Amino acid sequence: MSEARLFKPRFNPAKPVFNIIVFLLYLFLLAPLIIVFVVSFASNQYLSFPPEGFTLKWYQALPSETIFVEGMKVSLIVAVFVTVVVLAIGVPAALALQRFEFKSKAAMEAFFLSPLLTPSIVLALGMVLLFGPLNLNNTYTGIIIGHVAITIPFVIRTTIMSLATADTSCEDAARILGAGPWTVFRRVTLPIIRPGVIAGGVIAFIVSFDEAVISLFVAESGLPTLPVQVLRYVENSADAAVAALSVILILISLAVVVVVERVMGLRKALN
Repeated sequence: MSEARLFKPRFNPAKPVFNIIVFLLYLFLLAPLIIVFVVSFASNQYLSFPPEGFTLKWYQALPSETIFVEGMKVSLIVAVFVTVVVLAIGVPAALALQRFEFKSKAAMEAFFLSPLLTPSIVLALGMVLLFGPLNLNNTYTGIIIGHVAITIPFVIRTTIMSLATADTSCEDAARILGAGPWTVFRRVTLPIIRPGVIAGGVIAFIVSFDEAVISLFVAESGLPTLPVQVLRYVENSADAAVAALSVILILISLAVVVVVERVMGLRKALN
């Protein structure tokens, strides 16, 4: 008997069982998306499953749904401004928290990351009570402030991860050669941590665009965002147009993440 046959590994029944369990878990997680995708092409007059036939009329009807168009406009404006603001605040904050030691460092970290631990409904209620006397309800400023509060932790976390793994020798070399702090940051530090910054910005944009609870409380009657408009539509209609819109938004989000991963290395920034 040859040595290869002597040490031939035995069949392990646990491996196919594990693969089946993983497949079922993925299927369970993706089932809602699959159903929404199928329903978006269904000819049913109402949201229902299984579909009775195939049609594209729900996609063709989307441009004529003014509430979706207006909601999309508000959501895009808010998400763009929120992304710019959280990057302007989050990147310097992450740099300070990672590179410097000061007495209130732990308190600052808890302050910036607390929105991740606070229920959205609590934040939304507090913002309504705070914004009321300041006349910020139903304004772009109020929505942007609310969304900045819940998205800034993502920028700080991804930037800190990039800073923690960055090679500081290049920064030291730039300082020795006479570069000032701003030049070092702009020409050396920022290119090194760019994947983390881009990842945080993309996550902030998607979270802001998709945020419903704070938008519902802060600007439901004045400047409803797309998620709020979708909630209104579902309350008054039961057709599959909202499923078609959901499929488009899912595909756009997936495309953005894939492009950023290919260009900037999103996966590396999140590891």
